[in-house]
Amino acid sequence: MPEQDPLRARFAAYRGDLTDRIDGPGPDAVRRTLRRRRRATVAAGAVAVALVAAPIAAGAALRDAPPPEPPASTPTAEPTSSPTPAPSPDASRSPSLSPSAAPDGRITGSQLRAAALDLPAWAGRNCADTTRITLLPASTKEVDRPYLISVTHGDVDADGAAETLALLGCRIGEASAKQVVGFDRDSAGRIVTLGRVTRTHEKGTGGFEDVRAVALDDGKVRVEVADIQPCCGTPAYWARQQWRTYGWDGERFAQTGGPTSWGRDSRLTDLAISAGPFVIGSTDERGRSQGTVTLTVINRGPLDADRVAFRNLETFGTPDGGDWDRCEPARGQPEWPSCLTEGVPAGERRSWTFRFRLGPEGLETGLSVWLVHYGADHRYWPDLTPGDNHVAVRVDR
Repeated sequence: MPEQDPLRARFAAYRGDLTDRIDGPGPDAVRRTLRRRRRATVAAGAVAVALVAAPIAAGAALRDAPPPEPPASTPTAEPTSSPTPAPSPDASRSPSLSPSAAPDGRITGSQLRAAALDLPAWAGRNCADTTRITLLPASTKEVDRPYLISVTHGDVDADGAAETLALLGCRIGEASAKQVVGFDRDSAGRIVTLGRVTRTHEKGTGGFEDVRAVALDDGKVRVEVADIQPCCGTPAYWARQQWRTYGWDGERFAQTGGPTSWGRDSRLTDLAISAGPFVIGSTDERGRSQGTVTLTVINRGPLDADRVAFRNLETFGTPDGGDWDRCEPARGQPEWPSCLTEGVPAGERRSWTFRFRLGPEGLETGLSVWLVHYGADHRYWPDLTPGDNHVAVRVDR
C-alpha cells in the first residue's frame, strides 16, 4: 500500500523524537549529578537521586513497550525544591569540644619527681638552684636539696580542672625549710609552676618555721603552720599551730583568712633568778669544807609557775642539807634537773638555801645556775625573757 508509506514515515520520525525526550540523560550525566548532590545534606541527596533515576527507569520501560499515541502536548515537570538543612550546632558551646577547656593539672608525686621544675626561692636559704630542679624523696638526708613531702589536688583557680599543691622541704641539718607550691599543666601537657602559696622563715610577727599540713576546701588552700619546728632536742609540745587560708587571685596566691601573727604565748611566764655568793667555810683536817648559796626566784607574770627547777647545782659539790629536802626525788628521766621544787605564783618571789660538802679536790671554776619553768605535768617551758634565767655565782672564802 504505497499510499501508506508517507504515513509510516511520519510515525517513525515521531517515535524517534519522543524516545529521545523520555530517555533523558545517560549514565555519565547521572554520576555527575550524584557527585554534586553528595555535597548537600543526606536528605537532599536522596531526593535528587530519586528524581534523576526516575526518568531512566521510565525510559527503559518505554523502550520495551509499544509506541504510545501522540500526546496532545508535552508535559512540563514541576520544579523540585531541596529541603533546607538544619543548622549545625555551635561547637564552641560544647565543653567537650571547646579549645579553651582547661587541661587536667592533677599531677602525682612520682610525676613531679620525674620532671625538671622551676621553683620559687626559699626564704633565708640557698637551697641549691631554683631552675630545672629534680625533687628528692622525703627520706633523703641530703642538705640544701629540695625534696617532696606530699601532694594535694583540687581546683584552686576556678577553671573547672584540678591543680596540684606540693609541700616541699629543704633540709637544714635536722630541721627543714618548707614551702607550698602550686603546679598545673599547659595545653601541651607540660608541668608548669603556678607559684608559691606560702613558705617558712619569713621575717615579721606572722612568720613561722614549720608547715604541718595542706588541705583544700572549695577552692581555698588551707595550710597548718607552726611557730617553731621541733628538732635538735626541742620538745614538740612547744610548737603552736594555726590554720591559715590562701587563695589564687589570677596572678599569685595571697592569704585570705586565718591569723596573720602569733602574739605572746599564753602558756609562758617571765621568771628571773638572782644568787648570793657561794660562801665556803673552814677546811677540816681531811681537807673538806662546807659551802652555802642562796638562790631567789621572781615571777614577773603573767602566769603562775607550777614548778621551778635549778640546773647545774651538782657542780658546787655534794648536797649536804639546807633546802634540798624541798626538791622532788629524781624520776629517772634523762636530763633531770639538779632540783625540781615548788613553783612561784605570778608577782611573788621565793628563796632557797643549799648547803654542799666540798672535798679536797676543790671547786670547779665558773659556777653558775640555770632557772627553768616546769608545769604540773613535769613538762618544761621556755621563758618570755630568757636572758635573766641564768646567773653566775661569786665564790667567797
